[in-house]
Amino acid sequence: MLNRTRLRRKATVALAKLGRFTTDEALPVAHRTMTLALGAADDAVLRMLGPDFEDRVRRVNVNATHGRSDPFGLDLQTAKYAAAVAAFFHRFYFRSQVFGVERIPHGRVLLIANHSGQLPIDAMMIGAALFFDAEPPRFVRSMVEKWTQTLPFVGTFFQRCGQVVGVPENARRLLSQGDAVLVFPEGTKGVSKPFAQRYQLAEFGLGFMRLALETNTPVVPVAVVGAEEQYVNLGNSDRLAKLLSMPVFPMIPQALLPGGVLPLPTRYRVYFGEPLHFDGDADDEDAVIEDKVLVVKNTIQSMLKRGVEERPSIFW
Repeated sequence: MLNRTRLRRKATVALAKLGRFTTDEALPVAHRTMTLALGAADDAVLRMLGPDFEDRVRRVNVNATHGRSDPFGLDLQTAKYAAAVAAFFHRFYFRSQVFGVERIPHGRVLLIANHSGQLPIDAMMIGAALFFDAEPPRFVRSMVEKWTQTLPFVGTFFQRCGQVVGVPENARRLLSQGDAVLVFPEGTKGVSKPFAQRYQLAEFGLGFMRLALETNTPVVPVAVVGAEEQYVNLGNSDRLAKLLSMPVFPMIPQALLPGGVLPLPTRYRVYFGEPLHFDGDADDEDAVIEDKVLVVKNTIQSMLKRGVEERPSIFW
């Protein structure tokens, strides 16, 4: 009985010491370590991107509450580091060339782009173009597929970087705030197209046009050249997609090679067309809306054709 009492006393003393250590020593040390790490990250960002980066961060218009986040979950600190990563790929890895970014009107706008490349890197490069090459800098809100929210960590990360689930009410609210909203009407059919079908647009959805008519928002067609070759997709496996609960599962041989998970360093070219304005009723029959959507689709297809023909090579 006496031994048990002594053991309990020793255990109580040990727990008390552990509690004091955690409260008085460990947590402050962890806090200081995190603060130093964030400071080092900020210094690295400034060295790589220069003081212009911080200036653009200060000038970009974000509807954040309490100076940090917005109702959709955007976290300005996370978005800042994501922008730094995007800058590396934009400036150094893909060596992106941007054309016509000055055509984007101020205020609310729908950016309608082709989708390709197996991963949404094209969205990141469009966002980088508006942040680093537009004047004033703009922060793009991309509409993402609902299924991404089911992926561990991915959905939360996208949310903190300012990406929003692609439903009409979300887009409508963002446009009412004067945001630039990026939509890929091809959806997963575009991003996962096989290599043999590169630069051939898949069927466009009609939702973006109804939204443009309802909110009287200009549409800017966007053509991305270079993403189609970053991963060579030989085809999609419906069986594996179903097994893994994914919309598609691309067959990419290069992913099996050392370093193959990285995209090939193709040369990105991002083209922004003239703003298009449409009149009509958002509740018109599908056939009427399809005619308007076809105007946007044909414009982007022509921009892609011209961009592919004019580039000297895939990597230059």
